[in-house]
Amino acid sequence: MKTLNPFLELGLINTLRVDRLTPHGVFLMAEDGNDVLLPQAYVTDEMRENTLLDVFLYTDSEDRLIATTLTPHAKLDEFGLFEVVDTAPFGAFVDWGLSKDLLVPNMLQKTPFKVGEKRFLKVIYDERTHRLVGSEKLGDFFQRRVQGLKPQQEVNILIIAKTPLGYKCIVEDKYEGLIYHNEIFENITLGDKKTAFIKTIRKDGNIDLCLRKLGSKKTSDSQDKVLELLKQNKGIMPYNYKSDAELIKNVFSMSKKEFKRSLTALQENDKIEVKDSGIYLKG
Repeated sequence: MKTLNPFLELGLINTLRVDRLTPHGVFLMAEDGNDVLLPQAYVTDEMRENTLLDVFLYTDSEDRLIATTLTPHAKLDEFGLFEVVDTAPFGAFVDWGLSKDLLVPNMLQKTPFKVGEKRFLKVIYDERTHRLVGSEKLGDFFQRRVQGLKPQQEVNILIIAKTPLGYKCIVEDKYEGLIYHNEIFENITLGDKKTAFIKTIRKDGNIDLCLRKLGSKKTSDSQDKVLELLKQNKGIMPYNYKSDAELIKNVFSMSKKEFKRSLTALQENDKIEVKDSGIYLKG
């Protein structure tokens, strides 16, 4: 963690004491006696002397430490999806939810940025300039030695990129993972946060994932999904064994094979009837 001093943490939320009110804003005091300005634009009538205030600390255009009550899209050492708002010969600027845009230097871009694009970045501290910057070279930050995880374990993931093989993910904020296209049966977009299950931990430290838990419970879950959707649609849905696989994926969030298996099991248990015109809930 990078700090300008132990009591003022750059790129993070700090709890500081309101010291004095001025025409330019409120000065907030750290425990060591150093202060930082909260500009007038963020000052409210509730801010009184000696009250505590949670603020985010970053540097302004003149590299001075400054506070804001706004929360950025991602703080120091966090990942986020950012929109490119401007470019320059030395880099690009992305909107991160603050009045000052975040710089992504050319050397930290994988490919040149274009205005309007959205890119996944990590907010890092630049030792050379002592500023917060964005980096698109996420591979530099993944841990390659996976510890404390095992196959079939549930994990938190963040979807960061679409590749020819599938969707690349950040697993537990530490590791790189992949969900293969042929195992995705729901809509996924960049920036989605989901829970997933570990299929395999590879020797290179990458993790293969699936969005549903492996094992017998999968079939039961799929049957429950069909029944729930039937109830939501007054007991009738215009699908059957011949329905298009892509349509099944979009409506039921499952593969056609899984869908057909669920229909068969539900019919055997006398819960539905499948006709050429669709699925009918019984009872």
